[in-house]
Amino acid sequence: MLAKQDWLAREADTLRRALMLEPRGHAGMSGAIFTEPVSPGSHAGVLFLHTTGYAAMSGHGIIAVTTIALERGLVMPGGDGAAIVFDTVAGTIRARAHRAGQARGVGERGAGETGASAGRMERVTFVNVPSFVVHAGLPVTIGARTLRADVAYGGAFYAIVDSEAVGLPIDAAHLPELRRAGMAIVRAIEAAQAIVHPLSPDLHGIAGTIFTAPPSDERAALKNVVISADGQAERSPGGTATAAVMAVVDAMGLLDADTPFVHESIIGTRFSGRIHARTHIGEQPAIVPEIEGTAWITGDHAFVIDEDDPLAEGFRV
Repeated sequence: MLAKQDWLAREADTLRRALMLEPRGHAGMSGAIFTEPVSPGSHAGVLFLHTTGYAAMSGHGIIAVTTIALERGLVMPGGDGAAIVFDTVAGTIRARAHRAGQARGVGERGAGETGASAGRMERVTFVNVPSFVVHAGLPVTIGARTLRADVAYGGAFYAIVDSEAVGLPIDAAHLPELRRAGMAIVRAIEAAQAIVHPLSPDLHGIAGTIFTAPPSDERAALKNVVISADGQAERSPGGTATAAVMAVVDAMGLLDADTPFVHESIIGTRFSGRIHARTHIGEQPAIVPEIEGTAWITGDHAFVIDEDDPLAEGFRV
């Protein structure tokens, strides 16, 4: 999958720019492209795009592409018609859709239908890649403040910081300051530490900063906003972000195995997760999280790219 991503970046990056950037996309746009699978037993590969490049894994992307694949009959699922195995740059991801009307609960296993007859996919759960803490309580100096950041992997590397430590609440009014602080934290950590996956050297660098705070919703354990390394603010709770935060909470001995970990986004949406399994990455203890969320299809679009258009490849302001 990394070879496919490298080819896309080298030979067809105009496609990413045209779809992710204005006028077809926007500053926070992300996307996905289905490919042929590369592993035995996988149903499809998927590459994740955003406005500045590519992501090895996207949890909210998996929830979205599973919903689209089944509701539109784009991928033939296996078994009972509700499960899809995806190849990603970060590894193999096993997703399962739950039709409207099925009983709720992370980890619930229900039957589904195939293809266009599948109906509305109310929820999607996926088993993520092993997630683990790289650095706990790493000191980071931002301006006049010295704060502590946990660096964890959940399909991407993140710096995880209590928003109170930077003196900022998690709300829309403070997004400009959160963006600046998030980018500064990434720069400071990467200047001091090489962040590299111990088993996959091609997976390296911090994708962004996760700011956490007490939840607004009593059903949630934490509220968060993910600020990417280039300053984008994620609207969802983030699938890989939720996995990384779960790894930190578990390392602190605070993750309840019997209660779903519910993560609230800056706009009030929620993902929930649980520990599917435990493992090790090298000598590092890791959890295998299962994440659950919901996606909705908002439309079917035919994009037009005119070769004479001077802005055919999109633009950023």
